[in-house]
Amino acid sequence: MRNTAEEPPPIDGEVYRLVEQTKELQEIAASLISRTTREEDALRQRVASLDSHINSLLNSKHTDKDRTAYLFLCLPTLLLVLRSRIWDGCLPALPVQLYQAWLLYLYTGLALRENILRVNGSDIRPWWIKHHYCAMVMALISLTWEIERGPNCAQKQIGVELFLKWAIMQGVAMILQNIYQRQRLYTRIALGKARRMDVVWGETAGVAGQLLLLCPILFVLQGFEAYIGVLLLKTALVGFSSEWQVITCGILLIIMAVGNFVKTVQTLVTKSRVKAKIRRGKSRQELSQVSDDKTL
Repeated sequence: MRNTAEEPPPIDGEVYRLVEQTKELQEIAASLISRTTREEDALRQRVASLDSHINSLLNSKHTDKDRTAYLFLCLPTLLLVLRSRIWDGCLPALPVQLYQAWLLYLYTGLALRENILRVNGSDIRPWWIKHHYCAMVMALISLTWEIERGPNCAQKQIGVELFLKWAIMQGVAMILQNIYQRQRLYTRIALGKARRMDVVWGETAGVAGQLLLLCPILFVLQGFEAYIGVLLLKTALVGFSSEWQVITCGILLIIMAVGNFVKTVQTLVTKSRVKAKIRRGKSRQELSQVSDDKTL
């Protein structure tokens, strides 16, 4: 009898077709992997470029802050030295008013910058913005001071002299705070506790023991600020310089000194609470580890 059953298809052709499909899939996978790798490399380059740009902006900001602090310190020091050595104890109006105009520009810029940072999510405390508002008002008022050179100009310019001494004190405080804040902010960013736009208000020290050195100096400077404010009020009451500008600037200085003192104390209290919380957490972890060891 004739066999009518169909013969099976050739196996070699089916194997060849499967091999070709496998090669095609491998080529597609290799193309996807290559494209993904290129995209990842491009993304890494963009991230590195952005990080470098942010670091350059931070360094530029810190450089500007340092330059501002040194100008804050050096300009009034230069004016007082020239007053005693060249100007026979009397300050001319133009250099003093130029410095006061620069202070007004500086504090206006600081207040605007910190308001923008706060709107964008920075953790800066509201008091420092208010402090810059007070300093801005004081710089504006000081521009209206009547600075005259005459027989009794040394007595009439006591208020201006005290204002310049306050500016020197403020420059010293700014230099110390810039050093502390820069190191502290880098530490907090590295620990993931802060973002690059945050402003350090002093939770813990950036370097071991640094806050212990900074706080006493700040307290002394705040006391000197209040002392300058009291002297301004005293000169107004005695009659040496009874302009309303002197009285207003004295009141503003006392307000800023008291506010700075209160916020510094609050910072220290917050710092001590954070440390106590961390210590309690560590002690609980140690107790739990000891109990686990005993159970094992």
